[in-house]
Amino acid sequence: METLRRWRVTAATALTAVLAGVSAGPAHADPRRYTFSYTIAGERVFPEGVVADQARGVFYVSSAYDGTIYRGRAGHQRLEVFLPGGADGRTQAQGLRLDPRGRLYVAGGATGQMWVYDTRTRSLVRRFDTGLREDVLVNDVALDPAGNAYFTDSRTPVLWRLPAGQIRPSATPASAERFLDLTRTTVRYQEGFNLNGIALAPGRRSLLTVQSNTGKLFAIALPGGRVTEVPVEQGPLTGGDGLTFTGKRLVVTRSAPDRLDTLTLGTVKARVVHSYTDTTFRFPTTAALLYNRLLVVNAQLDQDPDGQPELPFSVSAVPLEKLG
Repeated sequence: METLRRWRVTAATALTAVLAGVSAGPAHADPRRYTFSYTIAGERVFPEGVVADQARGVFYVSSAYDGTIYRGRAGHQRLEVFLPGGADGRTQAQGLRLDPRGRLYVAGGATGQMWVYDTRTRSLVRRFDTGLREDVLVNDVALDPAGNAYFTDSRTPVLWRLPAGQIRPSATPASAERFLDLTRTTVRYQEGFNLNGIALAPGRRSLLTVQSNTGKLFAIALPGGRVTEVPVEQGPLTGGDGLTFTGKRLVVTRSAPDRLDTLTLGTVKARVVHSYTDTTFRFPTTAALLYNRLLVVNAQLDQDPDGQPELPFSVSAVPLEKLG
């Protein structure tokens, strides 16, 4: 047992050093081949969203339970509180996104709100509001090349937009724009979670989004908003949540199967080419690329509110080579 303990300590030290960019010296195993975990203190965190800042080597994680935003650093095992829950009416937080100016976009879930923060000062840039407090779940966010922000709503069939010109420092809240009425498209809302993860496609001319309850993938053309279903070979992507691009390949985080599906995208369809699961996964929701790893949030939302989550809450750091 003591030998095993020493091996674990050595491996953990090497992993930390690799992430921090410091030479670890001789090790018994190559740490780049193994998944390890960052941890979040707290008994009711239920982390949901994640976004990474490649230039600064930091990442941010949201709490669906109370709206806290945590910050993690490459090479540091534990995350710290970055923005306390409840501030600015942020009692719930889902998907996250960063823009090139270091501004953090936060989807407010059942609050029906969105927030934009300056990560360098931790100050609120502006709050946006859908005006809804029932049958609303602002879930995830993507940015287009012009700086407009698009938010999915898993309960109400609307794609919300924050126009780039409105994302400026102001103490006055602004209304979120109803960019797209999805009832007039091929998307059919049903019971459960509907449109969820959303991401800008590599060509930067469309958004991709997944419908969790049906497992369907859709493309939304920019700037007009025309919606097209993207057939998925080896699909459906039932339980699909976060969408993350690693180069031109799309990684779909699937909560219920506890796995990551890697897809290639063709001109008219997509194909699942690899699936990966890990013993560290606990109802994963979203993922973000940081250096040569994919950070996968273990939300454990299947244990919320009355279950027994496994503590500590964690973020798995998966080597990209495992994703096919």
